[in-house]
Amino acid sequence: MSSKAGGAKKRKDESGKIVADNRKARHNYFIKDTYEAGIMLTGTEVKSLRTGAASLGESYAQIKNGEVHLINAHIPEYLQANRFNHAPRRPRKLLLHAREIAKLSDAVNKQGMTVVPLRLYFNERGIAKVELGVAQGKKMADKRQTEKDRSWQRDKARLLREKG
Repeated sequence: MSSKAGGAKKRKDESGKIVADNRKARHNYFIKDTYEAGIMLTGTEVKSLRTGAASLGESYAQIKNGEVHLINAHIPEYLQANRFNHAPRRPRKLLLHAREIAKLSDAVNKQGMTVVPLRLYFNERGIAKVELGVAQGKKMADKRQTEKDRSWQRDKARLLREKG
């Protein structure tokens, strides 16, 4: 007799839902490594994220005093919260292990890398997470080469589809 006891139920609207995607980051940077970080949010910020409205376009992560903060990420105000609302662009603390923070700090200080947020999403348990990328800036020629490669891959796929 085996029975599955309890367990958290997945809600379809939350499991793996991407709230914001920073597509510009992959265009402007070479992503060397990625990390998953928790994010400290207030209640109204979580409710606003669940509606699917957020922007990571001009945001970045800053390491100061052994802590990582997400700067300039826009989470709009939750309309039903009235006076208990949050500031849309406030700095938000990111939750990482100490060794991960040390690696990030090392990459930024010694190698001249930058830390950019790539995605903001809810994991399977419904917890808000941020995917951070350790990135190196692209030059204009690199961006053109990337676009050329992407265009060739698209054309190649189209030709293969047409042939059979």
